[in-house]
Amino acid sequence: MDIQEIKQRFGIIGNATGLNRAIEVAVQVAPTDLSVLISGESGVGKEAFPQIIHNYSHRKHGKYIAVNCGAIPEGTIDSELFGHEKGAFTGALSDRKGYFEVADGGTIFLDEIGELPLSTQVRLLRVLEAGEFIRVGSSKVIKTDVRVVAATNVDLPTAIREGKFREDLYYRLNTVPIHVLSLRDRGEDALLLFRKFALDFAERYHMPPVRLVEEAQRVLLSYRWPGNVRQLKNITEQISIIEKERQIDANNLRNYIPDDSGGSLPAIYSSVDEKTFHSEREILYKILFEMKRDVTDLKKLVHDLLEDGHTPHVHEDNAQIIRKLYQSADGDFIKSEPDNYGSPVPAGPSNNEHHQIEDTEEFVEESLSLEEKEIELIQKALEKHNGKRKLAAAELGISERTLYRKIKEYNIS
Repeated sequence: MDIQEIKQRFGIIGNATGLNRAIEVAVQVAPTDLSVLISGESGVGKEAFPQIIHNYSHRKHGKYIAVNCGAIPEGTIDSELFGHEKGAFTGALSDRKGYFEVADGGTIFLDEIGELPLSTQVRLLRVLEAGEFIRVGSSKVIKTDVRVVAATNVDLPTAIREGKFREDLYYRLNTVPIHVLSLRDRGEDALLLFRKFALDFAERYHMPPVRLVEEAQRVLLSYRWPGNVRQLKNITEQISIIEKERQIDANNLRNYIPDDSGGSLPAIYSSVDEKTFHSEREILYKILFEMKRDVTDLKKLVHDLLEDGHTPHVHEDNAQIIRKLYQSADGDFIKSEPDNYGSPVPAGPSNNEHHQIEDTEEFVEESLSLEEKEIELIQKALEKHNGKRKLAAAELGISERTLYRKIKEYNIS
């Protein structure tokens, strides 16, 4: 097995150790009929690996069908994968074979497997375990001999815990796992890919290829590339077309690379959908808790300094703030001493007076259960719209089917 020959055949660029290992595993598992699950971020090039597996297997003369599960509407995906009988649903004017029937004897690649509806996951599990399925609207069992290779950029163990993916299907697909590295973990492969894309676009658009100066190369390698190889290819094409100079310096390159300095901050969404509903709320809770903790720590720090007998230089505006923080419940200030500017600041307790500093702000204990909050929001939405589920679902930013499921799950009347 020549790794470089395989890379050349399937258009894979790079020499990272993890990339080479993924190719080796794909070639080794190809002669078997084991299911393979390919994981990795969006844009890393996962689609090349099922092709390697198919072409190095005994099924290479059979059909190879790639299906993007996330691009097929939920209502038609069963028909696409398993076929349907005439009259099975509105618009089913004739019998239709599904992908699993067409790919009999070959390989089917299910991309974005994490987007499959739970009902379809049950059908797929039966294909993997028994090699059989039933068309939509039929009762006849059809046999098929298909090698399944799946790919996902979703963390499936997390999806299992959230009830969005079947655990038995996960283990059936994950017989042989292959992980494709993200571009930021592949070292200087980014430079090799940039050169390859630059040459390709130069040939396509009949112009000299762009080149990066040394400083620009460092900028390229320091960027995190959240869109991975797909993003790098897009930026290379933009530079090739727009820039007049063929030597690209660091400043020119930065004009095409998005600023990711705020990548660790929580994102602001213009709308809330089912997937982001929980995560946004958890982020807000975390920020509020951290802010409260910081304020409490700051109060304690000031208190400890004053108790130690320190009299810091305090600006008048800041002195007012401190006096307000340590105002007693009856409106009197804790014993104060003048600072060097003539402004009174709180003093520590003397030998004769022991003032206990307390936070007089009243906090109402609130339940932080996400389930309870979700029930509360659903109830409010239903009350607001007089029990009309369609309008309530739109208000919550979820589908009506999801709302119906949650009403049953939480037994909401």
